[in-house]
Amino acid sequence: MRYWTLTEEDIDRIAIGCGILGTGGGGSTYHGSLRAKALLREGRRIRMVRPADMAPDARILGIGGIGAPTVGIEKIAEGGEGVRLLKAVEQHLGRKVDALLGDEVGGGNGIAPMLTAAMADLPVVDADGMGRAFPEVQMTSFFIHGQEVKPAALADADGNVLIVTEATSPKMLEKLLRAGTIAMGCTALMTTAPMTGDFVRRFGIPHTTSQAWTLGNAVLEARASKADPVEAILKTSGGIRLMHGKVTDIGRRVMAGFTRGRLTVAGLDADQGRVLTVDIQNEYLIAREGETALTMVPDLICIVDSETGRAIGTEELRYGLRIDILSVPAPVLLRSEIALASVGPRAFGYDFDFVPTGISADAPAVPHYQEAG
Repeated sequence: MRYWTLTEEDIDRIAIGCGILGTGGGGSTYHGSLRAKALLREGRRIRMVRPADMAPDARILGIGGIGAPTVGIEKIAEGGEGVRLLKAVEQHLGRKVDALLGDEVGGGNGIAPMLTAAMADLPVVDADGMGRAFPEVQMTSFFIHGQEVKPAALADADGNVLIVTEATSPKMLEKLLRAGTIAMGCTALMTTAPMTGDFVRRFGIPHTTSQAWTLGNAVLEARASKADPVEAILKTSGGIRLMHGKVTDIGRRVMAGFTRGRLTVAGLDADQGRVLTVDIQNEYLIAREGETALTMVPDLICIVDSETGRAIGTEELRYGLRIDILSVPAPVLLRSEIALASVGPRAFGYDFDFVPTGISADAPAVPHYQEAG
């Protein structure tokens, strides 16, 4: 088995990249990266494994946060939620789990499985179900392609654990977990049903932690060389810049367990005179100029600080921020007809079809994997 054993420097790069891939959601990477580095200093290890290297019958458990980002940035996780979830699911199944992964790589959810894996000494699969962040549980490539809906579980910072033993559909599972999350204060950690190694290899978005590392590394190298980190993101991701501008208005509120709102940005410099709006449901969904949609889900709308390239989450938006709005092509699996029914514009209530921006391509694994010694 080949592993990539993470260092603190790797965590820094992955956190930057997960923030960019978070499309405004997925939770802050700040607390998760601090916890991950603290665990490494305690002598624990975080080992990544490529999906192709997992045994076909391996049992892989997805872990990630659920709730409203504007709540999660203030209601900080206790730290042991993932271990409590893991124990509850293993007890329910009557068998051990072989590895963890993040249901979504975006934001803090890209780091969440690493924390539990370090405490349980399990590997983390270099893959996820979104290649970004989405607001609803059923919006993963795994559920799109038939992942079981049970058992699923929730845990909060107060020690509560909820197991869903029956659900009629992935959409109903979303409703049940969302209701539980609201009862837990609009932020919790969740697991979905275990998957086999073969299933993850066929229907996961491959090497998304590697992709996050590569993005973060490009940003850090650009900063060190006094180059433009935003250009480094575009070159690495195959994305385009929609606008350079300033936040002039942000309307945002928590509704039914989601952060919803709309962002307005006025163009600066070469974009002077232009105005873009971005719809928000935890993540950035649609970017418009007037009545024209420039880019839309499932393609990624990434908003970053114009000077540093740091991702700006929906919970951080405020008047006067100088930002760049970027569009990055969605992973290959998310642009299929079957996937668009769950993650395209119509899945969010818009009355138009998906129009792609750029060319999709799966990310390669970083060259850091080595045979276990």
